[in-house]
Amino acid sequence: MRWSSAIDEQVRAGQAPDESAIAHVARAESVRLGASGAQRRSGELQAELMGLGVLEPVVADERVTDVLVNGDGSVWVDRGEGVQRAVDVEVGDAASVRRLATRLSAVAGRRLDDAQPWVDGLLPRGIRLHAVLPPLVTGGPHLSLRIPRHRGGGLDALVGLGMATPRQAAQLREVVSARRAHVVTGGTGTGKTTLLAALLAEVPATERLLVVEDVGEIQVRHPHVVRLQARSANTEGAGEVTMVDLVRQALRMRPDRLVVGEVRGAEVRDLLLALNTGHEGGCGTLHANRAQDVPSRFEALGALAGMSREAVRAQLTSAIEVVIHLRRVGGRRVVDSIGALPGGAP
Repeated sequence: MRWSSAIDEQVRAGQAPDESAIAHVARAESVRLGASGAQRRSGELQAELMGLGVLEPVVADERVTDVLVNGDGSVWVDRGEGVQRAVDVEVGDAASVRRLATRLSAVAGRRLDDAQPWVDGLLPRGIRLHAVLPPLVTGGPHLSLRIPRHRGGGLDALVGLGMATPRQAAQLREVVSARRAHVVTGGTGTGKTTLLAALLAEVPATERLLVVEDVGEIQVRHPHVVRLQARSANTEGAGEVTMVDLVRQALRMRPDRLVVGEVRGAEVRDLLLALNTGHEGGCGTLHANRAQDVPSRFEALGALAGMSREAVRAQLTSAIEVVIHLRRVGGRRVVDSIGALPGGAP
């Protein structure tokens, strides 16, 4: 098409097509389409180039939390009952999937190409995007969308969803009000980020939250939230800002509560140090299949920071007071347990 070279240049540079460029293309076609046709064409181009395109109807389904597009163009969704094929949606061949992944990466302000073959970014509406290109993945480009649902409703909203019982909600409120350091654990897709956001919504409005994330994903209903987000290196290998860097910066910004969206690397050392030196009420999420696995998961992460098993154990037992574990029961995400750190001090 006549517009492809100009707009493709923006996308290749990691920039989303802007509305003025799209409007210019539509006006150029007004002679052929007429005024009303040009307006309609502008709307179509905005949906195609700035929205989710063929994935929009799937994402519009309030039950959908994850959308997965494989290299063959097949689309898979999770509506709370496991991943299932979306038989009524097809992206196209591998080239079509790549174009979609590249465009969505540009919308997220990231560049996706052979020199930078993966992207982890944030789309409008808080949708988390991950995309990866061959040869890192076989069978063509793959992309994943994580769609936030039930944002900012606090613990009462989770009770209404059946994720927590009224008694559990009362326990969780006590954890927050008593400023007890806690970690939300669970497997993939169990609702860790959703529960963490609900807990943070219960924090008094007079407190300052410092939220550190690899990719901004936590949607918090609170009047005083400062967000820090990591950054990958550019194509020259410069400019990287790690989670370790951000945790250290956050501690210098007078947090009342330090929040690490997902503890998964060497930043665990600085987090444990902070929670042991007066930063009460800190929290985060951790991938663990069982609550009993939490100490060993921290030990493994501590090893990435050069910490011995004994050093991790010594700091962990005094840093983390409560473990809130989630799991799936059938198609529902539920709070499985709320308790002290397994193996910790009584």
